[in-house]
Amino acid sequence: MNRPFPNPGPVLEIAANSLASALAAQEGGAARIELCAALELGGLTPSPAQIALVRESLSIPVHVLVRPRAGDFAYSDEEHRTMLADIAHCAAAGCDGVVVGALTADGDVDVARCRELVAVADGLDLTFHRAIDVCRDPAAALEAAIELGFARVLSSGGAASAPAGSARLRRLVEQAGDRIAVMPGAGIDAGNIAALAAATGAREFHASAKRVLPSRMRFAPADALGMAGGETRSDAAEVRRIVEALRRAAEAA
Repeated sequence: MNRPFPNPGPVLEIAANSLASALAAQEGGAARIELCAALELGGLTPSPAQIALVRESLSIPVHVLVRPRAGDFAYSDEEHRTMLADIAHCAAAGCDGVVVGALTADGDVDVARCRELVAVADGLDLTFHRAIDVCRDPAAALEAAIELGFARVLSSGGAASAPAGSARLRRLVEQAGDRIAVMPGAGIDAGNIAALAAATGAREFHASAKRVLPSRMRFAPADALGMAGGETRSDAAEVRRIVEALRRAAEAA
């Protein structure tokens, strides 16, 4: 069974939406990245080329989000086959882990399909993603993730942000014990991570540390059709600030 790796201190994972973001996460001191595309949609599976470029460029662990579309987590047979193929590609590309999940139409963990996803992952580090935040019974979903062999669950505590969901996150951390890691994510920054760590008792955290860069376009049409903004990218300095705030919080605990 895949279980959390022992760590001497708290862990910061950065949601990286590009090679540039991944490099910024590593420069800032992140312990690992979750590579994804379309952060504005909650994250989707990145392209094979991006996976390969990031894996060959980074020395820290690379976990890949496998999510075929935006929206809910009740997947069709075709989407499930796509996820299986994407996980197999991640394993072949030398990735360290995958971030996956699926629910039934009734809002429970889709154990049968998740078992197939885990089998294809074949030893990769496994994170059950924020599908747990929209499931019918988070406590039951946590037990299902443990039984399936996931190393961690990523959760905001069912709220818009992890700080807002800290009470539920605390309950999940206590329920999990040392069987699985509960990793708070959503709305985490250098200004709130210390309080969140104290409130939840968690030791792994997930943030994007992103900022919107100005557009590189010199030409700007009168109607940009919603396509005039600059790139959204993780910022190495912000990653470093979060890492330092987390370190100080651990030392003070």
